[in-house]
Amino acid sequence: MKNISEEEKLEKAKKRLEQIKGFYVHATAYALVNLFLLLSAIGLFSGGFVNLHMPGWAHFTTPFFWGIGLLFHGLNTFKTGVIKKWEDRKIKEYLEKEERDFKKFN
Repeated sequence: MKNISEEEKLEKAKKRLEQIKGFYVHATAYALVNLFLLLSAIGLFSGGFVNLHMPGWAHFTTPFFWGIGLLFHGLNTFKTGVIKKWEDRKIKEYLEKEERDFKKFN
């Protein structure tokens, strides 16, 4: 097994920190932009509390689809058990296939 130097560990930790920070920036932007869109949709910025109304379904398409993207970003960043197991299984599958192919031709 390959020994990992302290420098490589530090680089890996920095990369991981950047991934997590990127997710939190994305989540913050999602929350702020969609809060603004929702408040605009109910009419809070166009006449105060007099013209308040319920937004239609079209006002929720941006938060919905952006939320799907944010979900996948979070899953990729934090590598939940299901995704990690799938990745490990696929890596093992590809390595076994390459080994079989190598043995077949040698």
